[in-house]
Order: sequence, then structure tokens, then C-alpha cells
Amino acid sequence: MAFSKVKRRKKIRMGISRKIRGTAERPRLAVFRSNKEIYAQIIDDLGSNTLVFASSRESGVDTKGTKTEVAKKVGEALGKKAKDAGIESVVFDRGGYLYHGRVKALADGARENGLKF
Repeated sequence: MAFSKVKRRKKIRMGISRKIRGTAERPRLAVFRSNKEIYAQIIDDLGSNTLVFASSRESGVDTKGTKTEVAKKVGEALGKKAKDAGIESVVFDRGGYLYHGRVKALADGARENGLKF
């Protein structure tokens, strides 16, 4: 029996969650994308708190252009916020999505602003 997209992503996500943990020294960059928006947050899993977040719904992010271009701008905004918070390196959690398109654009935007994966 074939999995639906949602079930397949959840299964992949659980596998990733078993392997990836964010620490205070190297927090986890988690990505969620909906059909219209994209969200990213940097999480310290040991302390169970979000350190920095950015999304395409924020007022500081320019939402003109394609969804991929907006995702890159969100990554850039996240990189700037992380740099201001003193975060230099993260573990990337793609959230069960393929590392392609909007997810890759977000990661590239974050890398351009100084985050190390």
C-alpha cells in the first residue's frame, strides 16, 4: 500500500528526529513549509526552547517574487538574527522535505549570512 505524501513525510521526519538533536553549542535549524509560506526556527532541544525564528509572514521579510526567492530571503533573515544572537553553527533539520527547491534556497540564504551547517 502506497503512503500518502503526509504519512511519508512524517515517517522520514521521525527518522531524522531520532538522529538529530540540537544543543546549546550547536542548535537545530528546523524547517516547515506550507503551500504558501515557509517557516524556520533554531531550537535548543536540550533546553526545549526556540532561540531564533523567521518566516515569510514576518513584516521584515520582503515577500515579492517567487516562493523560492522568498524562502531565500527568509534564510537570509534567519542568518542575520542568528548572528545577532551569537549562533554560528547549526544542525540542519529539513523536516522530512527533500533538500530541493524552497528548502535548499532557505539553507543557502542562511549560509550566505554566516551560518555553518
